[in-house]
Amino acid sequence: MRQFVSNKNPENGILVVVGKDFRYLRLVLRLSVGDMFSVRLPDGSLRNTTVSKIDDAEKRIVLQVCDSISSGADFANDENIPAESLKEIWLFMFVPKPSKFEQIVRQATECGVSRIFPVASEFSQKGAEKMNFKGERFGRIIKEARQQSGSAVDTVVENVVSVDEACRIWKDVDSSKFGCVLYERSDFTVSMMSAFAENSSVEKIEKSAVVVGSEGGISPSEIEKLKEAGFVPVHFRTNILRCETAALYGLSVLQNLIEEN
Repeated sequence: MRQFVSNKNPENGILVVVGKDFRYLRLVLRLSVGDMFSVRLPDGSLRNTTVSKIDDAEKRIVLQVCDSISSGADFANDENIPAESLKEIWLFMFVPKPSKFEQIVRQATECGVSRIFPVASEFSQKGAEKMNFKGERFGRIIKEARQQSGSAVDTVVENVVSVDEACRIWKDVDSSKFGCVLYERSDFTVSMMSAFAENSSVEKIEKSAVVVGSEGGISPSEIEKLKEAGFVPVHFRTNILRCETAALYGLSVLQNLIEEN
């Protein structure tokens, strides 16, 4: 289900779209007058709209917002999970090459991850601690991914943190939680399912997190720090995965376990 993510609220039931957003609606979604589609408003609500007017010369589209959310086939997919019922998932991603990190942000957004923490580690991309993860480019990547996937989650890329800071952030979470770190070695690791099942409060988990290494992996000393912070080392008995594949794979397995439970 595609959606349009609006950064402003309608006025008197009317939403005017211009600029880059006009091009998305006109050239990507190919909307015409009378078409109906879903808009995600700044407060996270999903509203149905009808295209009332299109001015190609001024690059301006006028949308009329419906009073209620319809369950009709022309609108949002009813099978999408509403934001209020989703469990919060975080991704601690040891910073890989920029192109790979952008791909990871895009895929994590499509999966409904709420917070992405870039982590500067022993084997992460050189200069990661100085990179800007709050720029316009990542905002655009997230918006496009949400519009493509229909995600109700307002994904945020946080400022870069060290491994020690990542551990402290997770330790400070005072709600029921489950965290795991994906590790390429099989010694002292368990499967994701075993780690999840052994959590006595699995049905009450409010926040979950996955830690994924960069191209060089995670050092033994970093694994020890993560274990002390409460992250369970997890190993997938599968082919060797690139870091961008491992992030998507790990998030998918975790999300499926959460939904099944």
